[in-house]
Amino acid sequence: MPSTPALSTVAEHARSADADRTLATAVVAELTSAGLARHFVPRRWGGAEGEFSALLDEVADLAEACTSAAWVGMLWAAHGRFAALLPEEGQREIWGTTPDVRISAALMPPAGRAEPADGGRRVTGTWECVSGIGSAQWVLVAAPEAQGVRVFAVPAEAVEVLDTWDATGLRGTGSHTAVVRDAFVPHHLSFPLAELLRGGNTPGLARCHSVPAQLAGGLMFCAPALGAARRALALWSAWAAGKAPGSGRPHHDSAAVRETLALASAHIDAAGLLLRRAARRADTEPVSAALVAGNQRDAAVAARLLADAVDRLFRTGGAHLRDGSGDLNRLWRDVHTVASHGVLRLEPVAAAYASATLAADAPARSSAASRSR
Repeated sequence: MPSTPALSTVAEHARSADADRTLATAVVAELTSAGLARHFVPRRWGGAEGEFSALLDEVADLAEACTSAAWVGMLWAAHGRFAALLPEEGQREIWGTTPDVRISAALMPPAGRAEPADGGRRVTGTWECVSGIGSAQWVLVAAPEAQGVRVFAVPAEAVEVLDTWDATGLRGTGSHTAVVRDAFVPHHLSFPLAELLRGGNTPGLARCHSVPAQLAGGLMFCAPALGAARRALALWSAWAAGKAPGSGRPHHDSAAVRETLALASAHIDAAGLLLRRAARRADTEPVSAALVAGNQRDAAVAARLLADAVDRLFRTGGAHLRDGSGDLNRLWRDVHTVASHGVLRLEPVAAAYASATLAADAPARSSAASRSR
């Protein structure tokens, strides 16, 4: 969990991150010192090989201070997990000096092209929405080649950054466009994207490196929204405990205010419970298609609960609480931006969940029907 000074620094720069569309240098330094980038890095390089449950708590705490900082920190951790699938020589090149290496990534959808070259490949392409790229030291990009799609680790100095990020929420993430022009990437700095999607299968891999990406992807993406919603509830509750202008009566004398408190707080608590269960399963339970689909479902439903909660808070709060430059407005925008991420969209997740669970139950239902005849 980040230290109090780190959280204080992150919170102090939350408004400027939103206005400037980037994280302050001091925030980048605090996040790096807090160990986000090393969370999943293999222990042999000085990393923590950490658990998803611990990362969920850490990212949610950070998001109460600044959602954009939490988002970028979460991705640094996730991308360290991805880079752990590189060959040994590639890992050494990235982490041989320190495990605290900031890695950005653009993997879905794959873009550009990778052409064979002596000792590796030459990579060219443009990838959008690369969060935290302005402070990254390495960038992972996915590009198609004849044998499929591969992930390539490219040093930041070989990447051109186009200033294109001007979204409604998560503005401080600096999720700009990355351009790579004919960069040579040696064999030891790439691996098949399919290995990441199915989970690494090299003997001796830590749990966090061997599970498929989709088992924990949704819960990690949703974690910043959990912290942001908790902070929104705290701000709204301070307003609700105060007195209404003119009448001098507490805002919570209103039935609508009391109902909002009950529903919003319950939705936020429920989302937290869903995400915690998903993280525990990602850390400990045997991997199956049903488990992956269940975790995806829980993360998507949690995102919907959190968006609904901040909607209720935003609608019920007073006019000054909804000021365009106010914290509640920023948190509301951030939560909705997180919830709109493709990984957290309910429609495709629901289809995957139905396929995994109903297909698994079909033989049992068929057998039961046969016995009943």
